[in-house]
Order: sequence, then structure tokens, then C-alpha cells
Amino acid sequence: MSNNEPRLSWTSHPLKDYTLTSVLLIMFLIIIAFGLWKIAVVIWEMPLFYYLGLAILFFSLISYFIPTKYSFYENKIEILYWFIKVERFYSDFGCFYADKKGVMLSTFKMHRRLDAFRGQSIRFSKFKSEKEELFKLLEEKIGKKV
Repeated sequence: MSNNEPRLSWTSHPLKDYTLTSVLLIMFLIIIAFGLWKIAVVIWEMPLFYYLGLAILFFSLISYFIPTKYSFYENKIEILYWFIKVERFYSDFGCFYADKKGVMLSTFKMHRRLDAFRGQSIRFSKFKSEKEELFKLLEEKIGKKV
């Protein structure tokens, strides 16, 4: 296997994979948008706050709406969003552990609350067909499963 070919690769798209959750999320966002409109534009007469609030809300959830491609190579992990590419080396991580929708790669040797900020979250596809192979690969490369 060459260094240019990934050992493991898949794409995760929560918007398509979880239909009920997606419908509920979109309904919630519509309700929030109407509520913000009422407060920011009608009452305060400040439409800038409305557009800023919606932009912040939407961009905080952007990873749910766009597909994410995960590629695991011999010495690095590559995560590709639409136009953003993140490369992390296995040596950056001290341990890993499973969570509800995937696996968290931690920069610490033990599970810490800062993992969401410093670590890397890997989301499985809908049917989690890559789960077993991913855990084997991570045990080989990172070693410590918490």
C-alpha cells in the first residue's frame, strides 16, 4: 500500500443520515429565526443583530449540514470539509475513546474536558461499517484506548 492511498476512508453526512433529527433541527432553526426577527427587527429595529445572530447560529452548526470525508493514512489523518482540509498526525494524540456518534481523539493521555477544543472528533457514517477497522487502526497508531 502506497503512502498516497488511505488505509481507511468514508464520508459522513448527518443531514442525510439522520432524517428525523434533521427535520427537527430545521424546524427549530426556523422557530429561532422567527423569534430573532421579532426581537431584533420588530422590537429593537436593529436588523444587523438579526443577520449576525443567524450567521453565528448557522456557522456553529455547519458541520452538520455539509458532508465530511475522513481519510486515515499510514502516518496522518485527513479530514475534508467542503473547502477546508485538516491534517493531523497520529503522534498529536495521546488516547482515544468512543462517544455516541463516533470517536474522540484526545491530545492528552487521559480523557479531559478540553478534548472538545484540543482533540479531534471523528464521526461515523450512518451504518458504522468502518467502526471495527477504525478502532484497530487507532490502537495500532495511538495505542491507548480509554
